[in-house]
Amino acid sequence: MLLQSLTPLIPLLLIAAIRLAIPDGAIERRWVRLAVLGGLTLLIGRYLHWRLFVTVLPANDLSAQTALVWSIFAIELVAWFDAGVGFLALSRKTDRRAEADRHEARLRAADPGSLPVVDVMIATYNEPLDVLEKTIIGAVGIDWPRDRLRVWVLDDGDRPWLEDFAREMGAGYLTRTGNAHAKAGNINNGIAQTSGEFFLVLDADFVPRRNFLYRAIGFFEDDRIGIVQIPHSFFNSDPMQSSLGMQRDMPDDQRFFFDAIMPGRDGWDCAFCCGSNGIVRRSAIAEIGGALPSGSITEDMLLTLALLRKGYVTRYLNERLAIGLAPESLAAFFVQRARWARGAIQLLYLREGPLGPGLTPIQRAMFLPTHWITQSLSQIVAMSTPAIYLLTGLLPLLNTDASSIFSYQLAAIVGAVMGVRLFAPSQYNPIAATAHGVLQAFRLLPTILVTLIRPHGHAFKVTPKGKDAGGGARIDRPTVVLATGLTLATAAGLILNTSFEYRVIETGALVPIVAFWAVFNMVIMTIVAAIAVSPPALRAEERFDLDEPIRLRTGTARLTGTTRDLSLAGAAVTVPGGDLPERGDWLLVGIAGVGHLPAEIMRRATGAGGETTLGLRFHIEPGPKRVALIGKLFTGELDNSPRDIRARRVTFGLIGNAFGRARPGPERAQVRAAPPDWLRALEADHGVAAELDRWAEDLEAERAASAARDRAA
Repeated sequence: MLLQSLTPLIPLLLIAAIRLAIPDGAIERRWVRLAVLGGLTLLIGRYLHWRLFVTVLPANDLSAQTALVWSIFAIELVAWFDAGVGFLALSRKTDRRAEADRHEARLRAADPGSLPVVDVMIATYNEPLDVLEKTIIGAVGIDWPRDRLRVWVLDDGDRPWLEDFAREMGAGYLTRTGNAHAKAGNINNGIAQTSGEFFLVLDADFVPRRNFLYRAIGFFEDDRIGIVQIPHSFFNSDPMQSSLGMQRDMPDDQRFFFDAIMPGRDGWDCAFCCGSNGIVRRSAIAEIGGALPSGSITEDMLLTLALLRKGYVTRYLNERLAIGLAPESLAAFFVQRARWARGAIQLLYLREGPLGPGLTPIQRAMFLPTHWITQSLSQIVAMSTPAIYLLTGLLPLLNTDASSIFSYQLAAIVGAVMGVRLFAPSQYNPIAATAHGVLQAFRLLPTILVTLIRPHGHAFKVTPKGKDAGGGARIDRPTVVLATGLTLATAAGLILNTSFEYRVIETGALVPIVAFWAVFNMVIMTIVAAIAVSPPALRAEERFDLDEPIRLRTGTARLTGTTRDLSLAGAAVTVPGGDLPERGDWLLVGIAGVGHLPAEIMRRATGAGGETTLGLRFHIEPGPKRVALIGKLFTGELDNSPRDIRARRVTFGLIGNAFGRARPGPERAQVRAAPPDWLRALEADHGVAAELDRWAEDLEAERAASAARDRAA
C-alpha cells in the first residue's frame, strides 16, 4: 500500500536524487550538460504526451470547457517550445575572458599607430546632463591611442548646451534635421559622417570603462566577427530590487539574460547586438548597404540578422566593461519593455526577420520572439486559472487526479526549474522570475496583441532617465489594481468553496492542488503589488563600496581615515576616535585620483570600537575635479552590484519584504549650503590644497603602478 501511494512521486524523487548527485560546477562538463538535456527532453516529452492524449483530446465538443482546455494547452505548448530553445542555448555557454586576456596583451604590445581607428557614438535624444556627462566623460577617457579614438555625441534633440558641453569635454557633436527612424536613423547619420574602421555605440546612460576597447577589439582578428557585444550592467537598482529593499541580495532582472542566455547563444553563434555596448565592423555594415536596417524599432536585432545572412557573427564577451542605468521607475520600466516587445514582434513581419530566407533552423528558433508572447500569455493563464476554476467550475485539464498531476505535470515543472538552476545557479530564482514575469505580463499583453495585429505605425518612446524618470514615491495603480483584484478573486473562490451551501465545486480530485496553486498565486500577486509601490529615492547618486585611505583637513587638524563608500555626492568615512569635527562642520577631503574637495558632515556616529563614521556631502562644482571623480567612480573597477547571491536568502527576502517590509519615511529636504568663508580661504591656501592634491596624486600613482605590475604578471 505504501509503495503504491509513493508511485506518483517516483519521477519527483528521481529528479531530486539526480540533482543531489550532480556536484556544483559539474554542469560545465559537456557530457553532464548533454545528460541533463536528454533527461529533461524525456521528462517533458512524457508530460506532453500525457497532456495531449489524456487531458486535451477528450475535450471535443463545442463548449466553454473545451475552449478553455484547448486554449491553455496551446499556450503551454508554445511556452515549452520557448523553454526548449532556452535550454538549447544554455547547453553551449561560453566564457571568453581568457581570449580577451590574450587579445589585450597582443594589442598593448603592438605599435599604437597600428591599432584601428574607433569611433565612439553616444546616441541621445532628450536625456538630461546628469545622465550624459558620465557617459561623455567615460568615453573620452577610454584607454586607446588618442589619435585612434574619436568620440561623437549624436544628438537627436539638437540642443546647443549639449554641443557646448561635448566640445568642452573633447568630444565631437553631430545632429540632423528631423528624427526619421528614431535611434537607427540617428546612428546612421553618425555612420555617414565618420570613417573609423570600427564604431562603438553607447546609449546615453552607459559609461564605458577605460579598458573597454583593449578587452573587446581584439576579437575582430577573426574576419567572421561583425559585432562584439558587451553585457548591459547597471550601477543602480532596478524597480524590483528597490521596491523590495533587496539591492544587496538579489541580482537585477537582466542578469539571467546577460550572464546565462547570451553566453549560451554565443556558443551557437546566435548572440545579438543589444543596442548599446556593441562594437561594429564598418566594412560589414558596408555589405548591407552602409547603414543599420530601420524596419523595426529594435534595430540592433535586425542588424544582427542582416549580418548573419552575410556570414558575420556577433561575438559576446561577458565582462562588466560598461555600466548604465536600469529603469529608475516602473513607468520607465514598462516603456522600455513595451518597446523591446514591439520591436521583437515586428521582426515576424519583415523579410529580413527570422522567418525570411537565408537562416538555419537553429538561427530561426533562436531569433523567434516567442518569449514575449508566451511570457505574457502563460503568466496570465497561470495566475488566473485557479480563480476561474474555483469561481466557475471550469477545469483547466480533463481526466486527471492528484497522483497524475504529481507524476506528470509537477515532475515536468520541477525538472525544468531544477535544470535552469543547474545552468544558472546565481542568476535564476523561480520565485523572483515568476513575480517579474507576472509584473510584465498584464501591462505588456495589450502592446503585444496590438503589435501582432498592426505591427508598424507606432511612436518610438525613449526610456526616461535621470531626473526625467522621477525620484519620489510612486504607485503604479494599474498594477496594484490588477494584482489586488486577482488576489481577492482567488481568495473569494477559496472561501466560497469552503461553504456547503454556496460552493461551486462539489467534489474534485483537483481541489487540494488548485487550493495550493491559489495560495502560491496570491503570494506572487502580493509581491507584484509590493513592487508596484516604489519608495522615494533617498540618495541623489549611487554609492560604490570603496576601502582606501582618505585625508581630512579642518581649520586646525589633519586627519587620516578610510572610505567605506563613495559617490558623486558624498562619502562615508571611518576615522579613529579623538577630537573630531561635529555634524554640520565643514572640512577639506583628499581623495586619491581626484584631489581635494570641500565637504559638509551630514552624519556622525561612533562605533563600539571607538572609531567614528562620518557621512560627508561634497560641494563639487563643474570642472576637472568633478570629471576626475566621475572617472574614478564609473570608469575603473568599482562594482556595486550584488555579490553573495543565495537562493534561500532571495526567496525568503522576496516574501518577507513583500508582506512585512518597513517603508522608509519621506525624505527630508536638505538645503545645500555653500562652504563657509574660512573653508574657502583654507582651500585657497596653496600650501594646504597642494598638500592634499600631492598626497592624492601619490596614492593614485602607487595604485596605478600596482595595477601595471599585476597586468604584467
